[in-house]
Amino acid sequence: MSPLAARGAGSTSTARGAQPPQQCFLCGSWRQPWNGRLFCAHSDPESTRNLAVAAVSSLGSVAVFEPRAVKHSRDFLGRVVLAGQMFSGLTPPKLPLALEPFSDVSWFQSASALPALKSLLPFPILLAIAWPLWWYFRNTWKQLDQEARETSLARAARGETDYRPAVCLVLSSAILTVQEYYGGRGFYDAVLKPEMVSWELAGAGWLKMKAFDNLYAYAWWSAARVLGYVLVPILFWKLLFRDDELLDYGLRVKGFFKHIWIYLGLLAFIVPVMLVVAQQPDFGSYYPFYKLSSRSWFDFLAWELMYYAQFFALEFFFRGWMVGALRGSLGASAIFVMAVPYCMIHYGKPYLEAHGAIVAGVVLGTLAMKTRSVYAGFLVHIAVAAGMDFLSLYKRGALPTVFWPAGGG
Repeated sequence: MSPLAARGAGSTSTARGAQPPQQCFLCGSWRQPWNGRLFCAHSDPESTRNLAVAAVSSLGSVAVFEPRAVKHSRDFLGRVVLAGQMFSGLTPPKLPLALEPFSDVSWFQSASALPALKSLLPFPILLAIAWPLWWYFRNTWKQLDQEARETSLARAARGETDYRPAVCLVLSSAILTVQEYYGGRGFYDAVLKPEMVSWELAGAGWLKMKAFDNLYAYAWWSAARVLGYVLVPILFWKLLFRDDELLDYGLRVKGFFKHIWIYLGLLAFIVPVMLVVAQQPDFGSYYPFYKLSSRSWFDFLAWELMYYAQFFALEFFFRGWMVGALRGSLGASAIFVMAVPYCMIHYGKPYLEAHGAIVAGVVLGTLAMKTRSVYAGFLVHIAVAAGMDFLSLYKRGALPTVFWPAGGG
């Protein structure tokens, strides 16, 4: 028998020591003791069902409850009753329901969405690319190995030890570690941003922190790359190896146009690959890094300039300084040593792109060692980066429509 049925049968007396009747603040009925507990109208199964139906009907399209507070069913239903009393008489708004057909999905998109298949997909691709790369660059790699052997024999004849590989690898490890911990948004938010806010409050209103906070964060990211990837290696190298010519570390302009056709061919190969990668679901959500690029053309262009400066620093660090420091001892192997940390700095980017960095590192590294220049590789890099940013905004219909952002004037 339910508690209310027992109460209706005359069981309304309160046993000695039992709790006195209390009024329920939810439904307004009097709680009555039964079997050592207090019950009211919304605690009775049959009454509860009727109250719940009436409450939900009065709510219309609105549901108000707190899932974390729902420990028992009567607590939930009591809140439904209370919500019904609060919102009874309200007419739910008629909202238009926009329906759009799903876009067609290609077989490649469907296949690459399967984690098991996607995780293995790069390996057959890398194997398919390996032989054409070896066939095209085999003579360059043989020449680099021959130069390294001759250089090593000459040093051995003079009784010299080449410390460049050791210094390069230790220094590059330290630089990459500093970049990871101090060259990103975390350091900016913790150290630089508070100082800039205090400057703005002190009278430097031109900073406009509210409008350009995110842009300043990426400005620090770009500046940290230029400082760590360019200035620090040059400073250490001139202190430790004063006889080395810095132009030999990828900064020579001579012969730039002689080999430009190679980079144009590389770009013609990369663009179709970029279009394939652009079909991945994580592509549009990842690019551009600066998420306010669509706010205005000023934001987009300022970000791209910072991005390009970072790419020049990247090319010098990996394809200029690192392979230049290792080539005398390691020959062509310097390219593959460099490709390891270069791939690792792409962790966090889309999965297929991170694997593509292996191929890009080997190809651009070989061309940089062949031409002793990083400029053409830098131009290819920024062309691809700008294309990916633009393509991502275009596919989402998010290209800027104004030059200057609201609040930035």
